[in-house]
Amino acid sequence: QVQLLESGGGLVQPGGSLRLSCAASGIIFRLYNMGWYRQAPGKQRELVAAITIGHATNYADSVKDRFTISRDPAKSTVYLQMNSLKPEDTAVYYCNALHWSQSKGDYWGQGTQVTVSS
Repeated sequence: QVQLLESGGGLVQPGGSLRLSCAASGIIFRLYNMGWYRQAPGKQRELVAAITIGHATNYADSVKDRFTISRDPAKSTVYLQMNSLKPEDTAVYYCNALHWSQSKGDYWGQGTQVTVSS
């Protein structure tokens, strides 16, 4: 059974930081590209950051230079370090695992709420 367990969300003031974690089980982690997505109320889900099996990364323009994605193969965990948070970063953040073939597995976590407000 595949599980992506997210943690680290919460309420933070503008300019603050949070680190999200996504612990994967039931998959061969090294074969999966990992991503963080977010969905704000009334908006479509959007890609925030992704990291490939080769550790290449890409980011949405809105979070470049503020967010950093990383992965720890030993812990089967992907992280999203979020700095200089803005109110517009408020959303539910979802972890995604996509098999490198793009056809053998596409899994989602349950989501974790991030609220940026004073």
